[in-house]
Amino acid sequence: MDARAWPPAPSFGFGARRGGDDALAFLSKGWREVRDSATADLRLMRARADSLRTLADRELEHLLASASAVTSPPPPVAAGAPIAELEFVRSRIQPKISELRRQYADRDLGRRVLEGWGPARARVDLSGITAIRNAIVSEADGAERWRRGAWREEADGDEGKEWEVVRMIRTSLKELERRSQTSEIFGGLRGPSDFVEKFKSSLKSFNVEPQGSKEVPPLDLTEILANLVRQSEPFLDQLGVRRDVCDRLVETLYRKQNHSISEDTSLLVNDNSSDELDLRIASVLESTGYHADDGFWSEPEKYEVSDNKRHVAIVTTASLPWMTGTAVNPLFRAAYLAKGSKQDVTLVVPWLCKSDQELVYPNSMTFNSPEEQETYIRGWLEERLGFESNFKISFYPGKFSKERRSIIPAGDTSQFIPSREADIAVLEEPEHLNWYHHGNRWTDKFNHVIGVVHTNYLEYIKREKNGALQAFLVKHINNWVTRAYCDKVLRLSAATQDLPKSIVCNVHGVNPKFLKIGENITTDRESGQTSFSKGAYFLGKMVWAKGYRELIDLMAKHKNDLEGFKLDVYGSGEDSQEVQSTAQKLHLSLNFYKGRDHADNSLHGYKVFINPSVSDVLCTATAEALAMGKFVICAEHPSNEFFMSFPNCLTYKTSEEFVARVKEAMAREPQPLTPEQRHNLSWEAATERFMQYSDLDKVLNDEVAQPGQGRRRNRTRRNVQPNLSDVMDGGLAFAHRCLTGSEVLRLATGAIPGTRDYDQQHCVDMGLLPPQVQRPVYGW
Repeated sequence: MDARAWPPAPSFGFGARRGGDDALAFLSKGWREVRDSATADLRLMRARADSLRTLADRELEHLLASASAVTSPPPPVAAGAPIAELEFVRSRIQPKISELRRQYADRDLGRRVLEGWGPARARVDLSGITAIRNAIVSEADGAERWRRGAWREEADGDEGKEWEVVRMIRTSLKELERRSQTSEIFGGLRGPSDFVEKFKSSLKSFNVEPQGSKEVPPLDLTEILANLVRQSEPFLDQLGVRRDVCDRLVETLYRKQNHSISEDTSLLVNDNSSDELDLRIASVLESTGYHADDGFWSEPEKYEVSDNKRHVAIVTTASLPWMTGTAVNPLFRAAYLAKGSKQDVTLVVPWLCKSDQELVYPNSMTFNSPEEQETYIRGWLEERLGFESNFKISFYPGKFSKERRSIIPAGDTSQFIPSREADIAVLEEPEHLNWYHHGNRWTDKFNHVIGVVHTNYLEYIKREKNGALQAFLVKHINNWVTRAYCDKVLRLSAATQDLPKSIVCNVHGVNPKFLKIGENITTDRESGQTSFSKGAYFLGKMVWAKGYRELIDLMAKHKNDLEGFKLDVYGSGEDSQEVQSTAQKLHLSLNFYKGRDHADNSLHGYKVFINPSVSDVLCTATAEALAMGKFVICAEHPSNEFFMSFPNCLTYKTSEEFVARVKEAMAREPQPLTPEQRHNLSWEAATERFMQYSDLDKVLNDEVAQPGQGRRRNRTRRNVQPNLSDVMDGGLAFAHRCLTGSEVLRLATGAIPGTRDYDQQHCVDMGLLPPQVQRPVYGW
């Protein structure tokens, strides 16, 4: 098993980083700071000594030059005085100054001083200075008498200033000795640490502190608990604790102890408690010097842009000729996304063996190879597009489940997308694709993973035996897999389950052919021709959950109110016989026909489309009827919220309103669509919404690599605080992989036997290696 699948456990300690190694690193860092500070201070002392030495040299040279420049002969009694003075300077003072200069110019002085530090007081060897002082004192009386006697009357102002320099030097040396004896320089130091502290305090003038800065108070218990609750929302959600309850708990805990953010941060404080808590934690961690640039673990190598184009893989759960939403809509999405110049697109669809094809595809249609089915798919699409599509079609092994009436992937679906193209993944029905997924984590292999929720599975499951219990389990499994495998989730309407990382947005459009039909009908009406010659109809797969139960109940309840009203029903499915027999027993005015394409010419003349279903997420047939300029009568339900903005959409809340809407629609003509309304129904507009709400536009507009240079997507964590949510997601993915590796658990939860890996027939049809040869089988 991939060792990168499971991240290390997070650390909740804010004072130390990661145990003993981090403590040792902290002490080492502190000693380096002390050493660097002491070195800087000694360098400053040396510079000052050099400056004093240079000044003394200059003054002595000036003194010697001045003495030698005296031309007037001195009085006889003092004839030897100038020579004696010069000899004194040359023989006694100059050697001592040269020795002192050599000692202080030594580059190893700082090292020797640091090595000499100990418990005793640090002192400086002033023997050279003392010798100079003694030499000056020994000659002071004679020199002073000579100056007072012989030079008192003849010395002018300049000469007085020259000898004043000698007196200044003597006074300075005496003061230096006095200070050394009274320990004013290094006295009072208790050791190296005290010496360093005094050095630091002397350099405060060089460190300008920001105004208004103050110490950031540490996190208190309530703030730590608030952050823990907020980061644990994924786990609490699995336990049934609603998100709003967690938010209120976080706000309550944080408001009990609300510290203000340090003014030295450049972040702005929001009114939201969660944002304020983020800023508090960030300021505390910043004050400790902690930062986390790469998250908790090193992420695996991912797709690298090398050709200046991104790659988008759209993975879906159904394929033509099965006329279902998850087969048709991803096909159009791939075609319209491929129109962009920044990305290449691959549509990944399931391949079924012939035995399953006969159960799924209409009219017992079968294909001998994936290439043959691809030809059929492209031919169907070209008849409906106004442009040439430019995307690839790939297949993965799948098996049809009669009980679930859906296709279940066999094996690891992600392995059928080459690593060189594993950049952006769009998972159509992410919960469906990952219920029994046993393989690579999508977010580990791909840079950005988008889930598009098509189906309201909870509504279907509630209609089955023990539906409430099953719905409860499926709800949490859906939360589990979407959180573990997706970066962003798009829900077509609010009728779907509220999944993690999700947002509601209709990212589906209608076939351009339906918009063309609507334009032709509008043209006929403007020319005075009859546009609609038929009444009302309903079209959909004939299973009870697709609105047939609601339709028969409404028609039976208001049979007398709708006397004379006839409804044509088009559909085929598993419940066809039962639905038709129930309608006959109730003597309902329903005429049943086999299912057909909604764009069929026989359906153009109908004026009213009735769809009472409340199990759909976003009914494609409803959008197609509106595009053709028809009336649509549907329930006021979250699944129909997108359509309510169109004037030809008539909604009802009660069965009585249903009757009123039917009579209203039959009595008048629908309004022609405006250009803006047509655009909102188109796939162009749907693609724009998809790019915006999935953050795909930001990903594609990311920094483009230069020709010939690769660029890896930057997934650096910019948060300064540990992200417990990422750790939770990684743990959920690891646990899911372990559980789905058990064939016993798979069968207990309704999986098709043998779907952990593809079978031998898939190997023959698709030219695959046996799974035991291609990769090891993980299991219990």
